[in-house]
Amino acid sequence: MVKMTATYSGQLHCELTHEPSQSKIETDAPKDNMGKGENFSPTDLVGGALLSCVLTTIAIVANRDKISIEGMRGEVTKEMVTQPTRRIGSLPLSIYLPASIPTEYRSKIEHVAHSCPVHKSLHPDVQMPMTFFYT
Repeated sequence: MVKMTATYSGQLHCELTHEPSQSKIETDAPKDNMGKGENFSPTDLVGGALLSCVLTTIAIVANRDKISIEGMRGEVTKEMVTQPTRRIGSLPLSIYLPASIPTEYRSKIEHVAHSCPVHKSLHPDVQMPMTFFYT
């Protein structure tokens, strides 16, 4: 169990605190929803959480299997929809992995990526296509 707290600081800004580490994140509403877009929006954090979870989950398995993933990186684009209600519609991801990863190991990495806890926690209406690049 991990406790986090939030304080509303006005003008659609919040400060989140991760209690175990005391690290902080500030949020703002996005420009298209009455905010200034000065920080991550709450829905931006969902996209970021998905991307970092995918990379972390791949890293856990690759490290366990002694496969180098040095230089791995990723991108996510948050796409909102407004019907039937404003929500995240899709979070397409691009995952860039080293070309040195053995061909026979790649399907395992791609399966693991789709099994990360954030991916499994999001509603199935949120599309989360992943494209993998080995460069």
